[in-house]
Amino acid sequence: MKPKPLKRHRALQPLSRDHHHGLLLSWKIRTGFKKQIEPVRIKTYADWFFNTHLLPHFELEEKHIFPLLEPENDLIKRALADHRRLKRLFHNEEDIEKTLFKIEEELEQHIRFEERILFPEIQKVATEDQLLQIEKIHHTDGFMDKLDDEFWR
Repeated sequence: MKPKPLKRHRALQPLSRDHHHGLLLSWKIRTGFKKQIEPVRIKTYADWFFNTHLLPHFELEEKHIFPLLEPENDLIKRALADHRRLKRLFHNEEDIEKTLFKIEEELEQHIRFEERILFPEIQKVATEDQLLQIEKIHHTDGFMDKLDDEFWR
C-alpha cells in the first residue's frame, strides 16, 4: 500500500501554485516545438517568465524556505544546484533550441523534485510558527501571463 500523500500546508500552497505555472512553461516550450514555432519566439516568452516569475520564486525559496532545513542537507544542496543550473540555462544565448529543450526538461524535473520530495520534508520539520511566517511573506497576488504572443495556442 502506498502511503497517503501529505496535504500541502496552506503556507506552501502559493509556492505550489508558482510551480504549476512553471510546469505550464515547460508545456508551452514543448507545444511551441511541436508547432514548429521559431525558437526565438519561445525564448522571448521563457526569458520574460524567468525574470518576472521564476527568479523571484527562487529568491523566496532560497531566503525563506530552504533555511528551514540544515544548509548541509542533501535535498537543499540539490535544490540550490538546480537553481544555479536553471539560471545558467536561461542566461545562455547560444544554441537557443538546445537550451530551450534543456530548460523544459530540467525545470519540470526540478519542480517535481520540490513538490514530491523537498516540500514534504520541509513540511515535516517546520514549526507552525515558521509556516505562518512563510504565509505572511508569500501569498498569491494572481498570476499575470504575457499574452502578446501566444505561440502555444
